[in-house]
Amino acid sequence: MEIRVSSEICGLIPDFKIGVIRYQNIEVGESPQMVKGRLQLFQESIYFDLEDKNVTDLDGIKEWRQVFKAVGKDPNRYRHSAEALYRRVKKQNYLQPVNSATDINNFFSLQYQIPLGIYDMDKLNGSVTMRLGDDGEEYVGLNGRSNSLNRLIVTSDDTGSFGSPFVDSERTSVTEKTKNAIHIVYLRPSFNIDEANEMVTSLMNMFIQIHGGQGNIEIKGC
Repeated sequence: MEIRVSSEICGLIPDFKIGVIRYQNIEVGESPQMVKGRLQLFQESIYFDLEDKNVTDLDGIKEWRQVFKAVGKDPNRYRHSAEALYRRVKKQNYLQPVNSATDINNFFSLQYQIPLGIYDMDKLNGSVTMRLGDDGEEYVGLNGRSNSLNRLIVTSDDTGSFGSPFVDSERTSVTEKTKNAIHIVYLRPSFNIDEANEMVTSLMNMFIQIHGGQGNIEIKGC
């Protein structure tokens, strides 16, 4: 399954790039204690690091706020998912375990200060495109609300939009029944190809170590 990045996004963000990881034959379940422990300790470490600084001072958070601004979204009203996670941690509203796939997704989002999305590949239909959302376009997100997608970066299939660095949809969420998944890593535009490959490969290896199966990566850009 190929993912195409629209020319509109490339026109606004010439260095835009994403990592795409496709997984087959994985087993999603409750996170191992090692993952739960690392996620908790990492959040506590971030909390103390943020005592004397603002979330928006962090390089990755700042860079993705600029991406939102470039496509026409006010980053103060529409916070990308990594910034939202960091703001939770700063309030000591720590993330609780969901399942192994979601927990790994959140761990890497915190580690690299970038949004990530993971989707059940078997719930996708037809071709996949990353583009800007249309006026009036919306979906029910993992936050349980209907979310306006106008001018947000979205990923869509033949059924409609299912993912965004703002919030993902319920329709393609990963559950313990998921066997095949696709991971989208919203890379910092400033990353070079070597940095991007190293990060995405590290993520894939850790994911497969926990979930089994096979994976392959691809860096897509403008």
